Amino acid sequence: MPLTLIKGTFSIKGAAPDGDSIRFIPDDPSLWKKLENRVRTNRLGGAQLRLDAIDALETHYQPRNGGLGTQRQPEKFGDKAASRLLDLLGFDSTTVKRGKREIVTDADPDTVPGYILSRFADIHGRAIAFAFRGNCDREDGDTIFVSQELLQQSANYQLVAEGLVYPTFYSKLYLELRQALTAVSGEARSSNSGLWTEDVTNTGFNLDSLKTITEDVVILPKLFRRLLGYLAINDRSVDLAGFADFLEASNDRVLVLSEGKITGLDNLVEIDDQNLKLTKKPEDLVFMEE
Repeated sequence: MPLTLIKGTFSIKGAAPDGDSIRFIPDDPSLWKKLENRVRTNRLGGAQLRLDAIDALETHYQPRNGGLGTQRQPEKFGDKAASRLLDLLGFDSTTVKRGKREIVTDADPDTVPGYILSRFADIHGRAIAFAFRGNCDREDGDTIFVSQELLQQSANYQLVAEGLVYPTFYSKLYLELRQALTAVSGEARSSNSGLWTEDVTNTGFNLDSLKTITEDVVILPKLFRRLLGYLAINDRSVDLAGFADFLEASNDRVLVLSEGKITGLDNLVEIDDQNLKLTKKPEDLVFMEE
């Protein structure tokens, strides 16, 4: 499970960190070149991180098509995950002030030292990483094999353990890390921690209006994003008659671990009139990278 160690600073002022993404400025920006795929950086060499293996409720998401504008999932767990991530990395979330689009206008402190473990960037140029607070005694740029103990120190793992994010796996995640995160996610679900008290991803819900998914129900963010994309091109109608076709065209390929087969996300969503549910648990799925 070798990943590249990159030391630096987490920075939030002027950015919009949420429960699974944050800006990171490396001490040595040249280390980005050690990762698979190109990382998009700013003038300081800083880049947006996407925390590996987790998905937090959306706090400011805008579908690419249509005129729905920026939307979010229910505030309770989206905001809690965003605040908890900051605290886990060493910020004081109680001092954070946000403006439009959740952009941080003030915080004390607004930067903290930390480090990440990563090996690739996604198609959007975001480094896919495990994030840690404070300092690491290894050399910057070292290749590190991630133990169970080290994984448990990551903000990613702790957010899953507290039930504040969904486990959401992609095919480049190492098997041992996925298994450890699956186990702790199961513990959080069994103990009804965090968002698991209200999650209806697998039990289902009736889509009555846009408000249903933005204010009322707690569902896997991947499903939320696809629903919002569909509604954005559906003339604001919430009629689900065309949603299966929309999902098929989106071409999300998924490995169902319990069945050992790869299929489309459209085959894992059950639609009955206006009732909708995912037929497999999130931790039973491994999405193929785009």
